[in-house]
Amino acid sequence: MGFYNARMACRAHRQCDGRKSRPAAAPKGHKCQQRAAPQIHPLGPNPGPHEVRPVKKPSARARALGPSDPARAALGWLHTARFLTTAAQLHQLADVDVPEIAFVGRSNAGKSTAINTLTQQTQLAFASKKPGRTQHINLFALGRQGAMDAVLADLPGYGYAAVPQADKARWQQVMVNYLVSRPGLQGVVMLCDARHGIKDLDEALLEVIRPRVEAGLPFLVLLTKADKLGRSGQARALSIARLQTGGGDVQLFSALKRQGVAEAALWLRQCVDAATPPAATAADKDAHPADLRDAE
Repeated sequence: MGFYNARMACRAHRQCDGRKSRPAAAPKGHKCQQRAAPQIHPLGPNPGPHEVRPVKKPSARARALGPSDPARAALGWLHTARFLTTAAQLHQLADVDVPEIAFVGRSNAGKSTAINTLTQQTQLAFASKKPGRTQHINLFALGRQGAMDAVLADLPGYGYAAVPQADKARWQQVMVNYLVSRPGLQGVVMLCDARHGIKDLDEALLEVIRPRVEAGLPFLVLLTKADKLGRSGQARALSIARLQTGGGDVQLFSALKRQGVAEAALWLRQCVDAATPPAATAADKDAHPADLRDAE
C-alpha cells in the first residue's frame, strides 16, 4: 500500500511519469526532489584555502555589446558636459585654451540628438522637431570636478529650405569663419543621415575644411539614424561615405539603438588627448559659407 500511495502521489503532481506539463514544484520531501544530481564544485566539494576558484567568463554577446574600459571612461568624461556660452557671431566667442571639437551637419541630420546621446543628457543641446532652430554657436565645457579640459561646439545647421535666404547666408558664413579660423579647433564631427549619405552641401563643407584636415585636423563622419537601415544598407552607406571622404574616419551611429555611441565617445576622447600636451594630461589625471552658398 505504501508503494501504491507513493506512486499515485507521484502521478498526482505529474513529475515522474514523463509528462511535460507539471506544477511549479513537487511536494516537499517527495522522492522526486531527491533525483537531481548533486552540484559538485570543479575543484571538489571543499576547495582548500589556497586553491583558486575558476571565474565565470562573460558571454560572447556581453563582450560584444559591453563597451571597453577606455570607452566607458570616455562616456563618463562626456557626461560632465555643461553649457558654457552661446554667440551669434564669431567675434563674440572668447578664446579658450583647451581643445575644441565642432559638430556640424544638415539641419535634419540629428546633430543635437547625437550630442545629447553622447553626453547622456536629455536637454544639453536643443533638439526640436522643426529643423533650423540652432542659430548660434553653442559651446559646452567638458571636465571633471568643475575643471575644463575640452569644449564641444554645436554649430548652426545648414540646408534647411524654410529658413530665409539672408539668415541662411549669415549662419553659413559664421560657421565657415569658425571652421577656418578658430585657433583652438582640434577636431570636426560631421553628421549625415545614413539613408541619404553625404550630399552636395556636405561635400562643400568638406572642401572648406580640407586644408586643415590635410594639415592634420582630425575629422569624423557620423552616419546617423543607422537603425532605419538593414545590415546590407548600413554596409553600403558606410562604404560609399568612406569613398567620398577619401578613406577618412566614418562610423555608423544610432541614438535609438545606441549603435556606435561608445566608438564615437572614444574617438572624441582620443582626439582631445592627442591635442593635449603630455604634462597637462598627466596633471589632469593626478587631479582627477561662400562655398556653401555656391553649392546650393
